[in-house]
Amino acid sequence: MLLLLCVFVKEGQTVVVPFIFSILLSILLLPVTNFFEHKINLPKSLSTFISVILALAIIGGLIYFFSQQISSFLEDIPTLKKNLQTHYETIQKWIQKRFGISSREQTEMINNATADVQDSGSVISKTVFTITNTLFYIILVAIYSFLILYYRHMIKRFIFAIFVKAKEPEINEVLLESKGIVQNYMLGLVIEMGIVAAANSLVLLLIGVKYPIFLGVFSAILNIIPYVGILSGIIFTVLVTLTTSKDISDIIWIIISFEIIHFIDSNFLMPRIVGSKVRVNALITFLGVVIGGTLIGLPGIFLALPVIAILKIIFDRIEDLKPWGMIMGDDTERGEIYRRIEKINLIRRKKSLPPIPVPPLGESPGTIIAADTPGADNEK
Repeated sequence: MLLLLCVFVKEGQTVVVPFIFSILLSILLLPVTNFFEHKINLPKSLSTFISVILALAIIGGLIYFFSQQISSFLEDIPTLKKNLQTHYETIQKWIQKRFGISSREQTEMINNATADVQDSGSVISKTVFTITNTLFYIILVAIYSFLILYYRHMIKRFIFAIFVKAKEPEINEVLLESKGIVQNYMLGLVIEMGIVAAANSLVLLLIGVKYPIFLGVFSAILNIIPYVGILSGIIFTVLVTLTTSKDISDIIWIIISFEIIHFIDSNFLMPRIVGSKVRVNALITFLGVVIGGTLIGLPGIFLALPVIAILKIIFDRIEDLKPWGMIMGDDTERGEIYRRIEKINLIRRKKSLPPIPVPPLGESPGTIIAADTPGADNEK
């Protein structure tokens, strides 16, 4: 099944990728649609249309911002090439002095290594093709999102109808938890990304780097990618700074500042803003990012974590799939649960109260504690 699913995603990515994005966007826009529909009493079709248009306006604003920044960046390419040539010659002299490899030999090595690089015409055509694909995806996502939001009640009835009546509470729980996780995760991610982008841009402004806002926002977007995003952001910012500045201290300050921001983000911002609902261990997260990137490229990297989190919710609710949910979960979380229960049981033994049973996998101990004795709330 896993193999067939990977083949389906790989071969049908033109359909699968925009559809998955539209599902996530629809869940994120659901509160907005409900607000227009129930609070302002607009028709369902108009409420859905306004929500999708607002989302498109925000996406269009981001695209416009990046296009302006990239346009300004491209205008300075002659200066960038000149500075890059200076750094290149400095590195060549250091290699010749250190390893005894002449400049001519270094040039031959580089030429041999880049012999298979595409010519400029193919690169331009590929870029145009990528832009066309992106616009096509945006249009598809907008249409899919509108239709999913418009027919959301029918889709929900369909999901309930394909399972037996006895499974309705479990299905409803999965749907509610999935909706909550996606909304909290996506909204929290946007807030966290905005804070990191502001911090990055401020640091780059203080250092005096060129294109501070563009580099700060771009690094914040890359930071969404688990584990490898921060490294990619630092490398890209350092490479651009090398072409615009000849002071090596700027590079050192960029690396130190970005690492400090990443430390604060990982240990304080991410747990509190994005929330602790997405509890997937580091191994599965990294594996999911690699598999997603291998199958469908950059979209797979961004989709990996929310998709894995939703799968874990489903696995935890199905008896035969609970081992899969267990391997995807965070063992440190379960260890903390056990430590808290042992501590509470010790207090209860001193008071001659019956011990609290260990919760089964995937079940919160709060329910067991709250339902046990009248004094359980205080002990919790």
